[in-house]
Amino acid sequence: MRVLIIAALLSFKAGTALGRPLGARSPRTEPDPSFAVNVTVGGKQYVNKGLVGFGLIPSNFKESTGDTIGGIGSAIALKRGSFSKLANGSFTGTAVVQPDRGFNIDGTIDYQARQHQIDFVLSPYYDTDDLAFEDGLETLQLTYRSTLLYTDRESQKTTGLDALGVRPADAADPPLPIAPSNGHLAVDAEGLVLNADGTFWVSDEYGPYIYLMSAAGELVQTIQPPEAILPFIDGTLNFTSAVDPTTGRAGNQGFEGLTVDSSGNTLYALLQSATIQDGGSDKSTSRFTRLLAYDVSNAPLVSPSLIGEFVVPLPQSSKDNTRAASELHFVSENVFLVLSRDGDGHGGDDAKSSYKQADLLDISGATDIHGTKFDDPSNPVAPKGKLDKSVTAGTYVSFVDFLDDTQLGRFGVHNGKPVDQTLIDAKWESLALAPCMDPNFPDDFFLFTAADNDFISEEGVALGQPFDAGLDVDNQFMVFRLTLPGASASDITNTGISPTY
Repeated sequence: MRVLIIAALLSFKAGTALGRPLGARSPRTEPDPSFAVNVTVGGKQYVNKGLVGFGLIPSNFKESTGDTIGGIGSAIALKRGSFSKLANGSFTGTAVVQPDRGFNIDGTIDYQARQHQIDFVLSPYYDTDDLAFEDGLETLQLTYRSTLLYTDRESQKTTGLDALGVRPADAADPPLPIAPSNGHLAVDAEGLVLNADGTFWVSDEYGPYIYLMSAAGELVQTIQPPEAILPFIDGTLNFTSAVDPTTGRAGNQGFEGLTVDSSGNTLYALLQSATIQDGGSDKSTSRFTRLLAYDVSNAPLVSPSLIGEFVVPLPQSSKDNTRAASELHFVSENVFLVLSRDGDGHGGDDAKSSYKQADLLDISGATDIHGTKFDDPSNPVAPKGKLDKSVTAGTYVSFVDFLDDTQLGRFGVHNGKPVDQTLIDAKWESLALAPCMDPNFPDDFFLFTAADNDFISEEGVALGQPFDAGLDVDNQFMVFRLTLPGASASDITNTGISPTY
């Protein structure tokens, strides 16, 4: 087995991403109470205490393969054992970030799936005063560390090319999406879950499948969802993302969300929007998507089994268009964070965004439809977007608004024109939690989120070739502070207080 790790100890340009060392440390040690937004779910109170950190990776930064680093907000996870608190009140850790299928504005490319490790220093800013944009960047300082490339079995490269072919099933895997031009496994990576043994799960949009990868990035096991979710065109399996299938997941609307419970035994995957038979062909009817739960306690020795399936009612715009889901994160039993959004902002069609939120989902009262007739595509659970009367969907509650003008302004960021570096990015697609380690607020957590900039850069490089996308869209990161009763993230902490840098 060939390990494809390309290491580099590079920092982003001083003044662009890092700024002056820890210069924006807040004199306050707790968020201002006026920022608090309270909601109740399942009889418990959850609190959004506001934005506390902002940082970015420049749009033209090159990772160690020579490609432009981009798309990394597609998924983030905090490296196990990396998160620690410094004596000065700052926090350090390592984020593992995963781009999707590469620069594809003019069509998909032969981009090998990968992940990057990014070290960070978080200096939470709790004051009410507005920082200049340059000072706001000092609250979350980011340093690129390394890149790991993903491979198919026998160390064959993966590809981001459209999945226009199907590799027949064999003893190891179900039918797999491939690019006919090279026969490589086609992966549009979205969700990411890190396991205790160094392996990790990746969800993708083409299948939509979930892949178990070794610590070296090689395919170990594949989870295939029920037939109702698989893309069929006139009865034939077809993984292309270029057009919608007849039934199954809509084009480019696969498993965007992936998370695991606190035990590490139950893996959850969230479809971005409704299947075609459930109204997924139109934004006005694609609200009722599906959340799947798998028992992965004995993987890879035992094939993961589907143990739960629930309907999720995604939020809608004032025109009844669905706000598709871009990420999922486990909070506590039956409770999740779901990131839903529009596509506007920096890099989007319109500079003014109207919805980007990390909301709460409670499935304690939802109907479990796994193993029922609804796993057959001929029996939709929400025909033409109308939920079957026998099914109760989960409870979806608005929570963390990424577009709060007061909070963005505290970091020199804005929503709407002018279109410049301080405009909030369009595509936020990732969530990760870390404990605040505050004995006065033991249920407080930092919520990390990052944007997928679609590799948009005027000085980009893809597969060794330069490109100019006509715009520079940086890879933005934000950190919020939340109160989440019952949540746990102890696996990512490095106990004890480290010395100040």
